[in-house]
Amino acid sequence: MNTPLIVLLIAWLAYFALHSLLAGLPIKRWVATQHAAWMPAYRLVYNTVAVLALLPVLWLSYAIDAPPLWQWHGWQAWVANGLAMLALLGFLWSTRWYDGSEFLGLRQWRERACRVEDQEKLHISPMHRFVRHPWYSLGLVLIWTRELNAPLLLGAIAISLYFAIGSRLEERKLICYHGDAYRQYRARVPGLIPLPWRWLSAADAEKLVNTDASA
Repeated sequence: MNTPLIVLLIAWLAYFALHSLLAGLPIKRWVATQHAAWMPAYRLVYNTVAVLALLPVLWLSYAIDAPPLWQWHGWQAWVANGLAMLALLGFLWSTRWYDGSEFLGLRQWRERACRVEDQEKLHISPMHRFVRHPWYSLGLVLIWTRELNAPLLLGAIAISLYFAIGSRLEERKLICYHGDAYRQYRARVPGLIPLPWRWLSAADAEKLVNTDASA
């Protein structure tokens, strides 16, 4: 691996470390106990830092001049671009079941919320009935349907590994929030790749949500 790619790899690792640190419960609990007045702005600051810190990594990824490792042609390009378009449409469709104001941190700021949890009750959208982390799954489709050169391939591998590892870390928080209801959900629904024999019916999803609500 040449020097620019090593620098890029270090940049990705540093970004993921920062992202995981700020998203983790220990740092949130520390802020909540030591600087409670900061908590309403925590999510807003977290999202801002996540975006700003990503920009130099992306700039470096595209600044490194490298020939394409593969290119899509003919029907392959149609399939790749079609899958990417379906992933984008799936992402837009899924936002109907997300609280965008809470995700961005605007509601926490408006309500001066100081709680550590991102949400109070378990929520299972239609896409969550088939995969536990649909946005990560759609992101993987977008990443791997693009034409990649060496630096972009390095980024694709790094992001894919982070999705796999980060989703597990995220689920530790969800178990803390939702307990046995989330454990049951995790046992019945795959993480990133949908499997035809593992999914929840709408009735089963509602039952799990009600179990969490009554806990």
